[in-house]
Amino acid sequence: MQSRTATVRGINIALGVWLVISAFLWRHSQGQFTNTWVVGALCVLFAVLAIWAPRARYLNTILAIWLFLSAWSIPALSAGTVWNNALVAIGLFIVSLVPTEVAVRRSRTVPRL
Repeated sequence: MQSRTATVRGINIALGVWLVISAFLWRHSQGQFTNTWVVGALCVLFAVLAIWAPRARYLNTILAIWLFLSAWSIPALSAGTVWNNALVAIGLFIVSLVPTEVAVRRSRTVPRL
C-alpha cells in the first residue's frame, strides 16, 4: 500500500505544480496571480511534508478550502482562472483527505491519520 500513498501524494504535488505553472500561462489579476502561485508552492511543500508527517495533509485541506473561496472572491481577469482554481481546489480537497497508510508487522496496513 505504500505505492498508494506515493500516488496520492504525487497527485497532490502535481496539482500544486500545475497551480504554479498556470499562474504564468495566462494573464491573471495581481491578486489571483499571487494567490495561485503561492498556494501552488505551499501545496507542493505540504504534500512532500505529508509523506513523512501524515497529518500535514490537512494543511492541504485548508489550502483547498482557501483556494476555492478565493477563486470566487478575488477579482479575476478571466473566467478560466476562476474555474481552473476552483477545480484544482476540489481535486486538492479530495486528495488531501486520503489517509497515508503505514505497514504494520509486514503483513497488514493501517490507515494513519
